Formats: sequence, C-alpha cells, structure tokens
Amino acid sequence: MKQEIIANCTPDETRIAVFEDEKLVELGIERKDSEKIVGNIYKGKVENVLPGISSAFVNIGLEKNAYLYISDVLDLKPAGKDRHHHKGHIQSIDQHLKKNDVLMVQVAKEAIGTKGVKITMDISLPGRFLVYLPFQSTIGVSKNIEEESERHRLKVMLDSFKPKNGGFIVRTEAEGLEEHEMKREVRYLTRLWENIQKRFQEAPVPALVHRDLGLVFQTVRDVLSEDTAVFMIDSKNETDEVSEFVNMISPELSNRIRHFEGKTPVFSAFNVEKELDTLLQSKISLPSGGTIVIQEAESLCAIDVNTGRFTGKESQEETVTQTNIEAAQEVARQLRLRSIGGIVVIDFIDMRKAKNRQKVVEALHRFTSRDRAKIKILPITRLGLVEMTRERKRESLLSTICEPCEDCSGSGMVLSNESLYIRIKREILNLTNGRPEGKMRIVAPPSLTQYFQEKKSGLTSQIRRDFDIQPDATLACNDYKIIIE
Repeated sequence: MKQEIIANCTPDETRIAVFEDEKLVELGIERKDSEKIVGNIYKGKVENVLPGISSAFVNIGLEKNAYLYISDVLDLKPAGKDRHHHKGHIQSIDQHLKKNDVLMVQVAKEAIGTKGVKITMDISLPGRFLVYLPFQSTIGVSKNIEEESERHRLKVMLDSFKPKNGGFIVRTEAEGLEEHEMKREVRYLTRLWENIQKRFQEAPVPALVHRDLGLVFQTVRDVLSEDTAVFMIDSKNETDEVSEFVNMISPELSNRIRHFEGKTPVFSAFNVEKELDTLLQSKISLPSGGTIVIQEAESLCAIDVNTGRFTGKESQEETVTQTNIEAAQEVARQLRLRSIGGIVVIDFIDMRKAKNRQKVVEALHRFTSRDRAKIKILPITRLGLVEMTRERKRESLLSTICEPCEDCSGSGMVLSNESLYIRIKREILNLTNGRPEGKMRIVAPPSLTQYFQEKKSGLTSQIRRDFDIQPDATLACNDYKIIIE
C-alpha cells in the first residue's frame, strides 16, 4: 500500500488528507477557534495556598490562575523514592507547597464558568499505543483488552525495554502490537519527556513548555510510517517544525517530509476540495450503478444500499452480491472520511444465499481492516442488515463543518411546492370566507412563485378574486406572506 499525506495550514484552520493507493480515505479538520488546552504542560508559580479547601492557585500565564487540588500534588522531594499522590485528608497542602514555588503542571480539565483550569503535577504523555507516566512506576493495561494472554504478552514485552524511570499504560489500540512498533513508541515518548524537561529548565515563569499535539503532529505520531511515500505540507514554518519533530521521534522517516511549493493551493492540486463537496451529500454512486445513502443521526448512522440496473449477463443474485461488496468498500471509506463513530446500521440489498451474505460481511471486515478506529461488526441478518460499532476518534466531519439548516431544523426536509400551495389556498379561503372583493398579493420564494404562476387561473376561480404573485429571494423555503389590500 502506498500512502500519501497532504496538509493545508492556514491561520484559521488546519486540514489533513490521507490517501491510500491514490484514494482519499481520511480527512481531519482543526479550527483555531476551538483549540483545546487540556494536555498542555506549563511552568507555573504558586500564587497562594489555601489549606481550608486543600487547594493551591497557580499562575501558568492564563487569564485566571489554575486550580491544583491536593490529590494532584506529587511529593517530588525525596530523591530515589517513588513519587506519590496525596489523598487530601492525611496531610495539609501547605506542608508541600508554598507561595512562589515553581512547578511543572499539566492541564487536566478546561475552565468551566468562573473557575480556572484544573491542573495536575502527575504528568501523562499519550502516544498512539501507550501513555507514559514519568512520575509513576507501574505498568497498566487497558481494561478493553480482555484476553489474559494478550495482556500478559504486552506487559512482558514492555517490561523488557521500558526505561528505569516512569510507568506506562497500554492503550486499547496496542492489541496485537508488534515489538518494533512498541519500541518506537517508547523511544518517542521518552525523547519527548527529555525535551519537555529541557524546555522547563530554560523557560521563564510562567510559560507553556509543551503544547498537546495539534492535528499535524498527531498525524505524524499516528499515521506517518514506512508506508508513507510523502507527507506534503504547504506551510514552510510547519514543514520545519514537523521535520524537527520527525528527526526526534523517527529520523529514518525524515526524508518523507516535503514542503509543497506549487502555485495551485495544495488541496486543489490533489483534488481534495472536490471530494469535500461530495461529503455534504447523503447519496453516493457505486461503480456498478448502485448507490448508498448515508444518514447521520446523533447516536446512530443508518446506511441504505440501493441497486442499480440489472445487467443481462449475470443473474440478479450475482449482481446484487457484487453491488453489496462495492457498497461495503465505499461504506468503509466513508466512515473513515466522515469520522462517523458510534452505532452504524447498514441495510444491504437482500441476498437469498447465505454464502453470498457471508461474502459481503467478509468484504466489510477486509475493507475496514486499515481503519485506525476500533471496529466491531456483528453477523448479517437474513434481511441483509449489518450492525457495527466504530470508536469515536473525534467529532464527525459534518458536525465540524456544518450546522443544522434553519429552514428544516436539521431534518433535511422542507415542504414541497404542492404542500405549500394547498396550505396557502386553505389560508386564503379562511381569511376571505370566499368573499370576491379586494386586491391580494402573495409574496413567496422564487421557486414557489413559479409554481403559483402555473396554477394561477385555477386558483383565481376557486378563491373568486385576482391576485399578484411576487418573488422574494430573501424568504426561507417554507416562508410566505399573504397581503390582502
């Protein structure tokens, strides 16, 4: 498999496109306005210590002082001993912290209402497969990895080459992980920690010493691999920063990072803009003439597969099976592209033979195997329904770039011209009680005024009065005005 990664960086947003064998399979968008600070590490100074509420307030350079509770204080004093948390009621916080102490802290929770951000001294650095805890010493394994033999294998493997200092949590993604991948991750996390410590020593107080990875750097961490032919970035500044980061964590891949210098915008040059427009459509065509229709709701996504024309050469069952396999491939791609998470129900076209139903499910397993999100697929029912779950990695793409339509309140449906015509006619008859005298004007959206022109003579005789019809492009789809003079 040949993989290409394209990054478009502007002051307002960063967009990443991932291609596999020249097909767009993943899109990420990060808007500058919605940047989060959870995970950021700061060099801060204790402003005041309040034993009464077992808390300290720390200046980390934000508008409001950050809030540090005693259970998030680490005893860093005794050298060589295991650092540990303080569970509030044993000791008073002022025995461990005093005004003007300089601390390394990490944001654990965003600010809510009038409160400042919540911070902790127990630093954690998440990688793709592991979380590194520099001030802990144990190895934990995610509860989602249930098989005991796999838990043991991962623990033993990590134990054999983990650094002397620090603990780790093995993430769910590490299930089935090979040794070289784990080694690379440990190397990345320990190097990152060395860098953070160095920056902490050199930084003034207060200062940001490590920003939690943005979209470009997450892509370097999670996607960049030996399979990547090129990682093309259109910002010189970002290219230099990424090169430095890659040199630190995977120097063998540094020659894949390139600066895009073309005159055409990078997303246009690689045809991504065109694809982005199709992501707003719910209907997608398949090569054989069939279609899939994707409908995203809040907690469930329903996907309907429809057949194209049957070809004479093959039987209907074969054509249906072929269309379903094509649909399985496109569904796998669209789930990744649109970042759809949660429960997904796919309504494949009915197949009579069980072996064909099995073929389609196997195809779905095969096509989703490259997805980085955890996927669980249940057996297909006799009616051709497949239920599956896909781990939510981030917000769905549509909820990032769209908002509900005000005209239809997000239902995607508005009243037809015929329905509006009948409603307006009924309203006019109620208003006039069938009286023939007086002038009347109907103001409506242009598409509706055209429909009224066609129906005008019939409507005039029914309401027993003449009227003018006036188009107004500023009116919403289902809006209109009846003016009786």
